[in-house]
Amino acid sequence: MTFFYTIKLKHVKRYFVIIVFTILTITILAINGGNHLSVFSSQDGPVGLARGNENNEDISLTFNVTWGDQMIEPILDQLNEHDVQATFFLLGEWAEHHPHLIELIDEAGHEIGMLGYRYKSYLDLDNDAIVKDLHRAQDVFNKLGYTDLNLLRTPSGHLDEDVLTIAVKQGYDVIQWRVNSNDWKAPGVDNIVDEVISETKNGDIILMHASDSAIQTAESLALILPTLKEKGFKFISVSELISQADIETDPVE
Repeated sequence: MTFFYTIKLKHVKRYFVIIVFTILTITILAINGGNHLSVFSSQDGPVGLARGNENNEDISLTFNVTWGDQMIEPILDQLNEHDVQATFFLLGEWAEHHPHLIELIDEAGHEIGMLGYRYKSYLDLDNDAIVKDLHRAQDVFNKLGYTDLNLLRTPSGHLDEDVLTIAVKQGYDVIQWRVNSNDWKAPGVDNIVDEVISETKNGDIILMHASDSAIQTAESLALILPTLKEKGFKFISVSELISQADIETDPVE
């Protein structure tokens, strides 16, 4: 009889240890993964990141690159001069033809995300075509040695619930923006500077461009970057912004 109770007691201890270990594991995962889940999922489904924590003065400067090779280096020079880290969203088709420029971006310490392969609105593609475009873009970056890209901005930022769901299922964090510089329209340096300076708030993601149409962007950055720093803002990568809690997501209809 004593032997029977000893065996039972050992079993109870073992189950207790397993239960405690399971609870601890779940707690750790919740702590480490909670921010990501709060950013990219909700009761209504997956969502995209439009803004970081409004209580922090951290902001993210992002550049879309779809064509051309003349504006990258002047923009990188301005970022380097003002010690600012940015996130570049690159089109796969562009990346195929400009690997040396991707190296410059990477070697300067900037973050890289994707814009898909062809710059065609995902709202005009069926689901299979979207997946194919994402895979083709990823293949390009994999061959160039960038195998861990998980940030995605859709062409022109066009999204609906289906597009977002597909992107998230493919393993991407979908990144939008709140401040649009419209620099690709070349509206004048003063207009670009005024738009960015006046609209930027805590946690914001700023959209700019580094394609060849962005002929006034580098000159605008020479004024934007020091001014935003003087106002107390700190430039961080999009991935760092994601890691912060209480971020704002972009509603998709």
